[in-house]
Amino acid sequence: MTISEPAAWHTALQEADAEVNRQLTTLDGWRRFIDGPPEPPALVSPGDLKRMSPAERGLYDEDRLDHHARMLVVATSFVEKTVVCGRRLVLLNRHAISARRGLMVSGLPGTGKTSAITQLGRSHELLDRARHPNISDRIPVLYITVPPAATARMVAAEFARFLGLPVRPRSNMTDIIEAVVGVCTDTRAGLVLVDEIHNVSQVTRAGGEVSDTLKYFSERIPATFVYAGIDLETSELLAGTRGAQIAGRFTLVPTRPFPYGDEWKGLVATMEETLLLHDHPPGSLVKLDRYLHNRADGMIGALSHAIRGAAIDAILNGTERVTKEGLDAIPLDHAAETPKRPLKKAATR
Repeated sequence: MTISEPAAWHTALQEADAEVNRQLTTLDGWRRFIDGPPEPPALVSPGDLKRMSPAERGLYDEDRLDHHARMLVVATSFVEKTVVCGRRLVLLNRHAISARRGLMVSGLPGTGKTSAITQLGRSHELLDRARHPNISDRIPVLYITVPPAATARMVAAEFARFLGLPVRPRSNMTDIIEAVVGVCTDTRAGLVLVDEIHNVSQVTRAGGEVSDTLKYFSERIPATFVYAGIDLETSELLAGTRGAQIAGRFTLVPTRPFPYGDEWKGLVATMEETLLLHDHPPGSLVKLDRYLHNRADGMIGALSHAIRGAAIDAILNGTERVTKEGLDAIPLDHAAETPKRPLKKAATR
């Protein structure tokens, strides 16, 4: 029995929609992330490619498009440093009763902050699974993001949403917090990842209440807290007395754009190895590593976006290769596209 083209495409779209709904901020989505992405499809031979029916070719290309749409995580020096620092703090906090130390990951957008903390979380959870095999009721890692203009209730609700706890309109803060703390304690949570923490401002009443709520969670949940956000060193998160308390308890790991050097060249080479294109000459992307550095301004996020976008276009337009022209056609973020102003020379007398 053969599958008709409409049925095949309908199945593929259903699977794609289901994948989109599995976010890191839910326990189901986080566990799928821990289990890792599916195996990439294999490139077929030119002969097999010609023998494919339109439906088969469509599904084959859809699998390759989905592969290139996935964000590749590369073990950069920054990711490795974050994992090592986070792992050290988890060990130091193991027997702490109060005043546990935390980690702050700070930097510009597109420098890999979220990738770094989620890889820390993945490392921690895989280690926990290895130590406690065949035990399914443990939740060693929580991952939430702080909404813009967040209130304390909104942040508490994010914790509850990750754990799958119902938050009813009439639920008060105490009920939500007690439910979250109870589940985290029972399931042995050991690491709490809080992304977009720059949305917390200590100079506003709502922001101060969010900060107090996170601090209360950190005191009640026996876990190491990790914050990630944009330019935290100069943000309002560290303003005032509350900010001073955070600064005194959290280790800061800054991230910066990559300089042009061996690590950048390695990043380009690693990303090129993941391409699933039929006519892409191996090594041709590596030859463009300096151009890619200038184009992406050293940002790993912009680099990944450019290469994956050009690969997707190469499948859609049938060229099956990533070229400089194809990379030029991919619009990047405004920061990467904005020409840098030359520094003014100091006036001489």
